[in-house]
Amino acid sequence: MTSPSIASITSSTDTTVHTTADGLRHGMVDIACDNGPIQGYYAVPEGQTNPPLVLVIQEIFGVHDHIKDVCRRLAHEGYMAVAPELYQRQGDASKYGNIQALIRDVVAKVPDEQVLADLDAAVRWAESHGADTARLVATGFCWGGRLVWLYAAHNPTCNAAVAWYGRLARGHGPLQTRNPIDVAPMLHAPVLGLYGGKDDGIPLDEVKSMESALEQGGPASQMSQIVVYPEANHAFFADYRPSYRADDAHDAWGKMLAWFERYLVE
Repeated sequence: MTSPSIASITSSTDTTVHTTADGLRHGMVDIACDNGPIQGYYAVPEGQTNPPLVLVIQEIFGVHDHIKDVCRRLAHEGYMAVAPELYQRQGDASKYGNIQALIRDVVAKVPDEQVLADLDAAVRWAESHGADTARLVATGFCWGGRLVWLYAAHNPTCNAAVAWYGRLARGHGPLQTRNPIDVAPMLHAPVLGLYGGKDDGIPLDEVKSMESALEQGGPASQMSQIVVYPEANHAFFADYRPSYRADDAHDAWGKMLAWFERYLVE
């Protein structure tokens, strides 16, 4: 059986959301990192001083139009949103038409340590461009959903995080040596996990194991929660894909914003 091409995952009924950039500053930027610069996309309300910062961690397909749109949505909510290109050094996801080839040639070669360091670099970039990094939160989707859990265990200055259908018990290759279930008891920030009940790639028994691991941890771990949408599949928020479920996506977006507001420090 051949793998679907990335181009073929667009739904025949276009549900893609296109968020205006009116009232925003936004665009691609260079982010200085320890082992060379990477690019990233940012969006922030025009004229707003010291906005809170949200790191947006990309899907497996990289920082494409959907992730940029998510950044603009968050900017309209009052955040500076920054989405760094987290495997730019390994390859260009946009050049791949086959998901399995993308994973084999690029994603599997990206060590978690590199990603976490690049996310820290994105925080430094945002601070130098006016963000209030004392009010730091993070969110991510699919590949990035897994990294959200790891980042919440990595950065003690992160206030809260929201993981959208990120793998819990495995990565995409041998360089991903720890997984969310391994770090669940060690979170610095409370994480809201948003998952689909019909996601075969993240079975519900793994979700239950993750919940048990969170209960064994410290305060941030115990404050973390997982919400399962029973009829949703993987990528239920991805409005450019057939997996999109508008009602669940809308509900989950509201839950994310409320989660951030609850834990941000003024």
